[in-house]
Order: sequence, then C-alpha cells, then structure tokens
Amino acid sequence: METSTPLLDKIKFPSDLRKLSKNKLTQVALELRNETVDAVSTTGGHLGASLGVIELTVAIHYVFNTPKDRLIWDVGHQAYPHKILTGRRDKIRTLRQKNGLYGFTKRTESEYDPFGAAHASTAMSSGLGMAIGRDLQKKNNNVVCVVGDGAMSGGMAYEAMNNAGSEKSKLVVILNDNDMSIAPPVGALSNYLSRIISSGTYQSFKHIGGQLAKSFPKRLGTAAKKAEEFARGIVTGGTLFEELGFFYIGPIDGHNLDHLIPVLTNAKKYKDGPIIIHCVTKKGKGYKPAELSDDKYHGVNKFDVATGQQQKSESKAPSYTKVYANSLISEAKKDKKIVAITAAMPSGTGLDIFEKKFPTRCFDVGIAEQHAVTFAAGLATEGLKPFATIYSTFLQRAYDQVVHDVAIQKLPVRFAMDRAGQVGADGATHAGSFDITYLGCLPGFILMAPSDESELMHMVATAAKIDDCPCAFRYPRGDGIGVQMPEEGVPLEIGKGRILKEGTKIAILSYGARLYECIKAAEILNAKGLSTSVADARFCKPLDTKLIKQLSLDHEILITVEEGAIGGFASHVTKFLSEQGILESGLKFRSLFFPDKFLPHGKPEDQYEEANLLAKDIVHVALQSLGSSKEKEIDNTLA
Repeated sequence: METSTPLLDKIKFPSDLRKLSKNKLTQVALELRNETVDAVSTTGGHLGASLGVIELTVAIHYVFNTPKDRLIWDVGHQAYPHKILTGRRDKIRTLRQKNGLYGFTKRTESEYDPFGAAHASTAMSSGLGMAIGRDLQKKNNNVVCVVGDGAMSGGMAYEAMNNAGSEKSKLVVILNDNDMSIAPPVGALSNYLSRIISSGTYQSFKHIGGQLAKSFPKRLGTAAKKAEEFARGIVTGGTLFEELGFFYIGPIDGHNLDHLIPVLTNAKKYKDGPIIIHCVTKKGKGYKPAELSDDKYHGVNKFDVATGQQQKSESKAPSYTKVYANSLISEAKKDKKIVAITAAMPSGTGLDIFEKKFPTRCFDVGIAEQHAVTFAAGLATEGLKPFATIYSTFLQRAYDQVVHDVAIQKLPVRFAMDRAGQVGADGATHAGSFDITYLGCLPGFILMAPSDESELMHMVATAAKIDDCPCAFRYPRGDGIGVQMPEEGVPLEIGKGRILKEGTKIAILSYGARLYECIKAAEILNAKGLSTSVADARFCKPLDTKLIKQLSLDHEILITVEEGAIGGFASHVTKFLSEQGILESGLKFRSLFFPDKFLPHGKPEDQYEEANLLAKDIVHVALQSLGSSKEKEIDNTLA
C-alpha cells in the first residue's frame, strides 16, 4: 500500500523533527502511524504497542535532545516508530528478518538505543544507573524511561522506584498506561492540572509551601504537608508514586500532542529528583482492525493493510502449545488438585484454553515470574499440583525462586517450559537456550523433553503423577511433527528412554525436538552403508544410564544431540561415561548443542542451520569421527 509521507520524508533523525513547528507534529504523527502499519504488514511483529505510542514517540524526540538525552523503552514492543525516527526508516521493512533490524531495542544497532530490551521491567533500573552515572561524571543530560502499565506488575520496577526515590537523582519516567488504566483520564480539567502541576510556577509554590510548613509548629507543619499531598493525590491519583519518592503528573491523554509537549517540556526543566508522567494511551490506536481486535494486534503475522487480514500458515499438525493445554485439561478433569499458573502469557502458553474449562484453577499473576514460582511453591505445600507454565527464557527471571523456594524444599512444582530452543524472529532475548543447563545442575529435579507432540502428552501425564520432587519439561515453539496422537497421555517410566532405530556402528542419542533430524541423519548414514542406531533419551535427569551404556558398548561412535547451551544434556552424559571409564575403552564420543554465542534473529530453520543442528550436520560429525577429515570428501559424501 502506497502512503504519502511528505513530512516524514524530511526526517532522517530527531534533529530534523525538532526543526519543525509544533503545528506540524500532528501530521508527522499521522504519517508515522501509516508508515508503521505499512512496514509491519510486510514483516509481522508487535504492532499494537507501537501504534499506541506514536504521539508519545514524536513528543519525546521533539522535546528531548536524543541521543544525548537517553531514551529507554521498557520491553521494546513499542519501539518501531522510534526506529523510524532515528535513522532506520530505510531498513524498517527488514524488521525481524535475517540480517535485518531487531524487533526490540539493541545497543549495537543504534546510538539512539542506549539499553537493549525485550524482557519487561528493566527500564527504570537501567535508567537510574545512567542517571547516577551522569551525576558522578558531572554531565547534564536527561534520562527518560517509557514503561508500560503491564511492566509495572514486575517487582523489579518497584525495586528501581524505591531506589530512585531515595537517590533523588533526576530521572523522567513516563508510565504508558494502555491497558488496565491505573487511573482514567478525567478530561480537560485533568490535562490543565497536569500542565499546571508540572510548571515551574507550581514547583516554586510547592517549595515555598514546604518552607512555610517547616516554620510552623511540628503538628501544623505535618498537617499542612499531608493536606497538600492528599489534595493532589485526589486530583491525580499519584499517592503511590509520591510515597516512593516520585513527583507524579497525570493522568494525561497520551495521544494529544497539545497536552504532551508542554508537560514534557516542564518535566525536562524539573531538577528536584525523579518524576513520573502518567500517560493514558490505547494499543492499536488509529488502525481500526487493531482497535477492534481482542489483543489489539499485539503480535501479528504479515497482513493486508486494507482489511487487517493476517497471513496464516497452514499446518496439519497442532501446535505444541495447544497440545500442552489440551493435555493439561485432560489431566485436570481426572485430578481436582491440578492448578495452572502463567505470568502474563495466558494465550502464549495456551492457558487461556485451560481457564475456560477451569476458571477457578487458573492464575495469571502478571509480569511477575519470581512471584509465580514461589506462589506455585506455596500451592504445592498445601497438597495441590501446580503447573507453572512459563516460557523457558522468562523462567530465567525467577531462578533464585526455583532454587530457594522449590528445589531446596523438594516441592513438587511442575514447570512447563514453552518456547524451548530457538524461536525465530524474536531472537536471542526470547530463545530457550539455557534451561537444560540451569535446571540440570539442581539436585532432585526431574527433567524431560518430548521429541514430538504425542510425547508431550505423555510427559504432561508423567508430571501430574510426580508428587515427591520438582520436575520440568521443555517443548518448542510452533507446530508439532504431525504424528499419530494417542487418546490420552500415559505416564512414562522415570529415567527411561527408547530406541527407535537399531544399528551397529553409529549411535545417535537425541534429547528433545531434534529427534527427527537425527532419524534423517541415520537414514543418510545407513544409505552410505554405515549402520546407525537412533535413541530418544526422554530424560536428562535422571539419565537412562542402562541405555547409554548399551549404546556406548555396542557402537563405535556415540553422538548426543540437543537444543540447548553448553553444560546441558551432553554434560550429564559425559559425566556418566567418564565415571564408568567408557571413554577410555575406545568409544568415539561427540556432542552437538548450541554454539557458545547468542544466535541472531531470523527464521528458526536459519538459526538451526547456524547452530549446526540439522541432519547434514549430524552426518558431518559422524563422518569426521570415522576419519573423513577432508571437507571435500565429506561434502561429496553428503551430496
């Protein structure tokens, strides 16, 4: 769709924006909104949040001197218009594509991204660090943090605010209230009061009032101070923030530039510590299909701009997420003690389906993974069977709670980790790379990984039966393999794997969703006359030591394959082999896992190719182990 953007065409960087008169900014915002919609229609991505901050983005870059003034976007879902205005418009249609712009803020991408983001509630902590760093070096720039109301449910946000309030360093926080609406706007009066409250005149009056209060007898002075705070709290709803040491302004209309510009200008002049500006916005603002959608087009595929119709890939196999949800429902029907917890991801984890069936047994705790884990631990102490359903990458945020509140106490919390392995366009910040390693080192944990969607059903059933220790199972993003599904899940024998193909020379032991690449590799090797076995470990902890010993003694080569970082499944196998002295018996042992780096965003298949975890890579390692050292020889063999 062709869009006319005469003003936006003149803006390469925010310095160009600041050359325009204020009366041109509404048109800039309109053009920026159209450009954002058009760009995301070709790439997919987080559209709703970006549309909600169009005016706010224009206002911030107009008032503040970025990049000297630091602008930090919490999470970064809303950063697309920011990227367009900061020298990246020519690349905006490469968003989330291989070698293209990252879907969140990224320090290496632009000087206008002072802090990388993709997880919630980090902006104020990093912003305070920048503010204190500025003060220690006697600099005079501003630090501005834009934080969504959802991110305010993360405990880290309050830790930062508490610290900022006591430090009294100048910090501007903009609360982008686009969903739960902490305090609704109350029209022209509210906007007028916000402007007045943020002005120098009011600040002077407040200062004078404070000095006068000090001159009064203590009781009268305290009463006067409390009266002022109470009165303004009634008007603005800012009592909580005031108690944390912030000067509160708002709520104001986050889509009205005539309100935003003067308030931000006054905030820029404010010198007496941290200040919070409460802006009420609407996700998806200005694009009807997004406004009418339940999720406000939070995350979308490519779509038709005129209709909003998204492109959906056809698949005959159900998604792992849906299989998990339906399996949990099946188990919950049989066992009333089963409950489910999510941290602000009901649809992403499939628990929205579970909640429809069991509304009183499903708990969305918001962006609060630490609380989610300890909450689950508390449920477990009362004899319930909690399934803490959290993306692998987000469970990292609650690691202390997993150790201290679950593992040490041997509480039977069941961790269902969606998005394990590489996730594609969201890149390294969302990849489930580390859970095998960070859970595998904890005593008493049972770790499982299904090789396909039917195995996932069995592992949900297995987890439901484990009642004397914590356990976890990981599964990938996207659709399953398309295998025949059982009628219901059947609990597996703990610590027992299975052999799928029997051979005599090479053994491939898979943990998780790379199993079918292992089978493809075995077929290639068998066709070359190299007899190959394939086994599915199912469990990382406890290991099926009998199976591993059998594979090691009956084959010349043993290769492990997993979708995880160093220190994972291969490490556990290596430890066992070394303890048994098997490595000294002539066995050639090799392991394939993620390389020791953060893989860039792109299509999952590209990421797995870069990670050398495709069938051809397994074959390559097998041939190298047999002495085919020349690259040409190996390439010819694979051809």
